[in-house]
Amino acid sequence: MKIPNLGFSLVEKFAIVQAVDAVIVADGKIHKGEINALSQLMRRIDFETNFILQARNMSLDQGRAILSEMSYQKKKAIVNILEEIAMSDGFIHEKESTLITSIINHIGIRTEARAAK
Repeated sequence: MKIPNLGFSLVEKFAIVQAVDAVIVADGKIHKGEINALSQLMRRIDFETNFILQARNMSLDQGRAILSEMSYQKKKAIVNILEEIAMSDGFIHEKESTLITSIINHIGIRTEARAAK
């Protein structure tokens, strides 16, 4: 999992973990590959397992608002993270894909990407 060192703040890490957790459970199954990818992500962006429980206490709207306020570069990294987590079990389930698309649209990454061209 290649994630640039973007210096995510503590609150940004909570929002990322919340989105990742949502993708992992979206298809109703937690696969070994997803757990392995989550473990790698924990080392890359420096968070502990207790972040998952704390992130679950954050409202979905609050998490997405935090993601929306991040820089374009951080948003691109988040999209890559979510797609890699979804693909870590060997395929992207339709529910995972739908959720990722929803998050992408909500944080405005596609709008910004089009505007940057």
